[in-house]
Amino acid sequence: MALGSLAYGPRGLSYALAWCYAQALRLAVPKLSRVGARNVEMAGMPSTVVSGVWRSIARQLVVFARMGRIDASNVHEWIRYEGFEHFTKAKEAGKGVLFATLHLGAWELSAFSHALMAEPMHVVVRPLDNPLLDAFVEARRAASGNIILGKKEAARGIFQALKDNRAVGVLVDQNVGLDEGIFVNFFARKACVSPTFAKLAARSGAAVIPGYAIWSPVERKFVLRFDEPVGITGNTLIDTQRIQNALERAIRAYPDQWLWIHRRWKTRPPGEEPLY
Repeated sequence: MALGSLAYGPRGLSYALAWCYAQALRLAVPKLSRVGARNVEMAGMPSTVVSGVWRSIARQLVVFARMGRIDASNVHEWIRYEGFEHFTKAKEAGKGVLFATLHLGAWELSAFSHALMAEPMHVVVRPLDNPLLDAFVEARRAASGNIILGKKEAARGIFQALKDNRAVGVLVDQNVGLDEGIFVNFFARKACVSPTFAKLAARSGAAVIPGYAIWSPVERKFVLRFDEPVGITGNTLIDTQRIQNALERAIRAYPDQWLWIHRRWKTRPPGEEPLY
């Protein structure tokens, strides 16, 4: 198994091997690179950004392979905080924290490490199609003490967690279908987004904090960034746009670490031609 070959030995060697695996995936599924190229073109980003995606994927492979051996004694070798004061202040308000996160940098490590460095949190995920793989991934995600919530049954668990002044992390950067989404601007194009996150924030009064773990090449480790909370108005469209604006700012700051190979603009407004 590829992950097993990355779990031990010098970290630099594992990164090099993971880069080979990422390149093999790129060659085996050329559609991913075509989607990435189309996305960066539409977003007005340099074409070189796509190659950075594969380097970021390689780092994520190494992280996930070694998460089973990351604990409170060594987690700081992998990651540090920036902007932790935003989380502290939100906790003092007593209404819980909603982390608006995205497929940027080491998204698996961000929640995992937060449980070790601060406190466990609830993480909303979409179960994988393969039951065996899903069980393996879920066990790895929960190993640091986090509680995993399936996306379809998450609402009750989220509200209870926020009522208990806990944190909940949700990936909110993916395309959704017309039947469940609304359109907001994302890189100057209409993107279909679920309004559920904004509705949860308004109803609960929880603080909405953009959070993500980005790679620092100088430090050779990740930085778990918490940005300033997003102001929630109670207007679902306005709040959803504000949240997506925060994500866009993060992506623009670290464009080569976002998962551009996802068809983010797949769902179009009625009558508009497909973009892919």
